Amino acid sequence: MMLKIEAVAAPQSRPLDREDIQSHPLFAEIERQIALHLIAIHDRTPRLSRLKASHRKWLMTHSLFALSLQRRDDDPLSGLTATRFVDTVMRLAAASRNTATAYLAELVAYKFLRDVPDVPDRRVRVLETTEAAYDAMLSWFNGHLACLDRLDGGTRQQRSLADGRIFRLAQPMIAERLSEDPLWRDPPDSIGNFLWSDYGGMVLHDLITRIEHYDPQAETTEIAPLALSTLSDKYMLSTTNLKRMFKKSEDDGLIGWEQPRRRGHMWFSRSFLHDYFQWQSAKFAAVDAAFHEASSRLDDNRWTAAPGASG
Repeated sequence: MMLKIEAVAAPQSRPLDREDIQSHPLFAEIERQIALHLIAIHDRTPRLSRLKASHRKWLMTHSLFALSLQRRDDDPLSGLTATRFVDTVMRLAAASRNTATAYLAELVAYKFLRDVPDVPDRRVRVLETTEAAYDAMLSWFNGHLACLDRLDGGTRQQRSLADGRIFRLAQPMIAERLSEDPLWRDPPDSIGNFLWSDYGGMVLHDLITRIEHYDPQAETTEIAPLALSTLSDKYMLSTTNLKRMFKKSEDDGLIGWEQPRRRGHMWFSRSFLHDYFQWQSAKFAAVDAAFHEASSRLDDNRWTAAPGASG
């Protein structure tokens, strides 16, 4: 389905806040736009997507990426180390110490992280993101900027593409803002059973792309018939895991199908989509605030040293 292009207001000089974003008449459309964008990233790098598929892994991935980008050339021991990463994960209560350590090792094994060469203290292992991981996160950032531009006619994405320093400054700010935001860090129960499951976030993105007409006042929103086997095949998930993912929401009357045995059109309740869109608005607001702060620092020459980031 082609998204219709509508007139938008003149660019704003301030970042959009959550209310600006969630109440905007185009918000449901940009939600579909970002979902398609993130699915495209998954299609290009499915292994990387699997390593950040749950919300817990999302928190860990953005945290380690921020640490990597904060490495400074004048401090060879700065940046991403196992100790700093595990400390961050424990502070967020995102995972256990062993899980965090194993996750870091997995990213190294899959060549999404690598050792920084010539570290003067051999007792310290400093890591950095590889080009594949860097490009995927940069695409994530610019995809969100493109969506925000649709809301107010801004030129965020254009500026970011022209100056890579914006991303390198903004991403750590985004990670910090969202890790400290109770709404983002602890999603509502209505969507939490998806988000805390491996690949549940991608499943939600897929569901959102199937919404063709959205009325925030309607009690339910329907999409075309959808078999769980379709999602299972696309994301290489077992139908057992998918059924477990959907069951609580079905039992709570948040989602369902018009006929028994998950047949006919699928529907989402108003509260389910409200909670999801409200949660997503926190992310978009954090991205916009970070973009504006990074741009302001660069305009004011307040970035004194470039991090030693890959890419």
